[in-house]
Amino acid sequence: MQVSVLKSDGADSGKKLDMADATFDAGYNEALVHQVVTAYMAGARSGTRAQKNRSAVAGGGAKPFNQKGTGRARAGTIRSPLWRGGGKIFPACNADFSQKLNKKMYKAGMRSIVSELLRTERMTVVDSMDVAEIKTKAFAAQLKAMGKADVLIVSETPSEALILSARNLRNVEVTDLTGLNPYSLLQHTDIIITADAASKLEELLV
Repeated sequence: MQVSVLKSDGADSGKKLDMADATFDAGYNEALVHQVVTAYMAGARSGTRAQKNRSAVAGGGAKPFNQKGTGRARAGTIRSPLWRGGGKIFPACNADFSQKLNKKMYKAGMRSIVSELLRTERMTVVDSMDVAEIKTKAFAAQLKAMGKADVLIVSETPSEALILSARNLRNVEVTDLTGLNPYSLLQHTDIIITADAASKLEELLV
């Protein structure tokens, strides 16, 4: 399939980019996409929660009162879960929320996502997204001229000027192919990808 390549200002450059049908014209598998996104978000969870059981709570080494003669229920430590300030019976501990996902499934899910974005005209291919200077106002005007407000910009090697110009813009994200993920692709309304990045992405998703 051939896709029109635009200039950085949104004008047609007159160029066409050949894109493999296997990567950019795949069928949309909603169940697989859901599994890929869920696995990605689960892997991002830190799982660093912690509570103390009765042995981890400080203090309470001595028996609080005599075993017999007080009329109260017997107690061996003030750090019992039955006491205020005591440990938890079933404490939360560090957990790994990551889900196993085969590489073939991940690549198939990514192919399904980029194909659907291209079909629904939410993905735009440009020849380059370099900016002349680090200026957020100028870059915001450039995106406005292209009709993009909530956008993910994918470049094979984004320049420092592009990253710095876009970092203070709300709903604008710049990433390279290493940081490209299914959640970001679906989170933004529009995707702008450079021609070089599209060709490289085709190789990565084979």
